[in-house]
Amino acid sequence: MKIILKEDVINLGYKDDVVEVKNGYARNYLIPTGKAIMASPSALKVLAENLRQRAHKIAKIKGDAEAVAETMKGIALTITAKTDNRGTIYGSVGSNQIAEELAKLGHEVDRKIIKVENVKVLGNYIATVQLHKEVAVEIPFKVISENAPKQEEAPVVEEAAPVVEEAPAVEEAPAAE
Repeated sequence: MKIILKEDVINLGYKDDVVEVKNGYARNYLIPTGKAIMASPSALKVLAENLRQRAHKIAKIKGDAEAVAETMKGIALTITAKTDNRGTIYGSVGSNQIAEELAKLGHEVDRKIIKVENVKVLGNYIATVQLHKEVAVEIPFKVISENAPKQEEAPVVEEAAPVVEEAPAVEEAPAAE
């Protein structure tokens, strides 16, 4: 069944997209909750007219998303997690922790627009922040152990003058006659 989305639906589409879904999903969930309407010929004409009238607003929203994406380009996050002695994380690191770290840096992002794989071990990963249907930012993040000792700078060792040891004098034994 073809429907027109009235709002963004995660893993389905964005507002004003025309998508094909199973009949039961449309009739039992999307249409009754007001997230979609049926894509009848008249509804498609109304959608086309609305999109034509809102083209400049949509361009501004996309421009704002691109501006936010530019500010987030150089960000690299470090997330600490509780681990066992083998480096396995208790639980997992998800979009909640990434959203919290971004908030600490001054970027308020809804956790629902952050896509991240299942992180259960320490290492380097990449999260994707989908700011607009055409604008996404990849943010690298590193998961480190909360228990690991902090790596501090190695103390500077002053160079010592090379020590030259003189070999002890070897006495010659008297020659046997």
